[in-house]
Amino acid sequence: MQSADLDLRELLSFRPDGGTMFFMGRRAIIFDAIALGLLRKELIGSLGMAAARSILTRFGYAHGRMTAESLKLEFPDLFADSWTGPKLHMLQGMVRVEENKRSDGNEDEPLVQSFWYDSYEVEQHLLHLGLSEDSVCWTLTGFASGYVSYWRGEKVYFIEDRCCGKGDAVCHVEGRTREQWGEALEPYLPYFESESGDEVFQNLAKALRETEERLKKQRRQMSCLSAGAEEFGCITARSSAMRQVVELTRRIARVDSSVIVTGESGAGKERIARLIHEESARSGRPFVAVNCGALTETLLESELFGHAKGAFTGADRDKMGLIEAAHGGTLFLDEIGEVSQSMQVKLLRVLQEREVRRVGENKSRQVDIRVVAATNRNLSDEVSKGNFRRDLYYRLRVIEVRVPPLRERNEDILPLARIFLEQASRRAGRKVTGFTPKAADQLLRYGWPGNVRELQNAVEHAVALCLDTRADLEDLPEELRSALPRAGIVESVRPLEEIEREYILAALRATGNNKARTAAELNIGVATLYRKLADYEKQGFVA
Repeated sequence: MQSADLDLRELLSFRPDGGTMFFMGRRAIIFDAIALGLLRKELIGSLGMAAARSILTRFGYAHGRMTAESLKLEFPDLFADSWTGPKLHMLQGMVRVEENKRSDGNEDEPLVQSFWYDSYEVEQHLLHLGLSEDSVCWTLTGFASGYVSYWRGEKVYFIEDRCCGKGDAVCHVEGRTREQWGEALEPYLPYFESESGDEVFQNLAKALRETEERLKKQRRQMSCLSAGAEEFGCITARSSAMRQVVELTRRIARVDSSVIVTGESGAGKERIARLIHEESARSGRPFVAVNCGALTETLLESELFGHAKGAFTGADRDKMGLIEAAHGGTLFLDEIGEVSQSMQVKLLRVLQEREVRRVGENKSRQVDIRVVAATNRNLSDEVSKGNFRRDLYYRLRVIEVRVPPLRERNEDILPLARIFLEQASRRAGRKVTGFTPKAADQLLRYGWPGNVRELQNAVEHAVALCLDTRADLEDLPEELRSALPRAGIVESVRPLEEIEREYILAALRATGNNKARTAAELNIGVATLYRKLADYEKQGFVA
């Protein structure tokens, strides 16, 4: 018999009145997947992510190895078939395996690589813990490692480099020997190795110290480097306007009401939504963000609500929606003003009934979520025009937070710019430590129609072009360099002569140093312009 002939009805035997059942001659029991998901959650909550992963990986390894041992003893022909291991994985309901490829002898290629679908670990991790920063198929990679290690007679380690649990489209694993993996295996080795109790706790302590150091480093990188600046949950709030927003946000976080965050594009609405989540009692649960304006109506419905297998062309398996994935946590609906009328009705039902129905299913599932929505539109006007449902508007807008544009929070510009400079320099491997006075001055005098997002892009542009340790005016984007000083908010009264000088020099830069055109634009004589420029040169200002 070959692996293709395996049939669950022939492998599974049981007493009709219950009590015992056997799978391939060994006693088996049935566990509810949700119970295993709750066990995972408890292990992570009690022991931490690293310890829980180590336990579950070694559990899977032992399961895989024992399965291979039993198979070799009872069914030697099946044991020789390389597809039997993946087939048993599927028959036990753990995962669906496709394209199980084995090496043709090329040392650069992995011994085994597989694509996994419908992983029970992904499903349960998303249900109980939300999206992960790392792969989550721990028992499955352990099982594959234990089974293949026994099958080949040498230690083989499987590592999952893509995982649906962290947002990838498919789970992908590769199996190699320790020598083949080389140094790439070192971070994963503690999860596979069985150690004494002291060694386990030493490794756990080391992992915790490393994690704490990473967090401290990240906080330092995100903190404002200028004196007196303050940071709240990765939000720079030195200006009074932003401080008020942060204070309101923290008060809102204590209750579970729905919130609408309004403001111009790029002003930092998602940051505010994340702060609401992080300061709330739901902070340990998932924060799921959806850009409603980036998806078509059909795709948005599938992404939000999920779908049943066969619900439409291409729906080859059941899929959990993002609303379910946010269970226990916060669902952030960005650009809510772009949602169609029909989708508004469906969202209203979720908010009213606290339940969701997958596309193609006729049963509802209870969800516990807090909804935070964001828009750059005036939803009140949209309601008046009939473009947005009034009942949904009032369901969402229990509380409204308005994020001021960057031009209204001048004190935040330089602290934010320095944060972005640190980040961009680190990513580019450059040692750009700050801005020259001219560059900093221009950053403060620009109007920032694109808000924080435009500021971040401008700083990244400066880092890319900078030839020194400080970004200069010439390193900034052209539209920023040539922009005239903006009228509007000023922090203090300044001499009129100083303001005039700055404006004339900025106008000269904007015209490409064309003095005749500059004089015409300023409605002054060319002789007057030359006289003023000569005075500026004497004072040490270069036109």
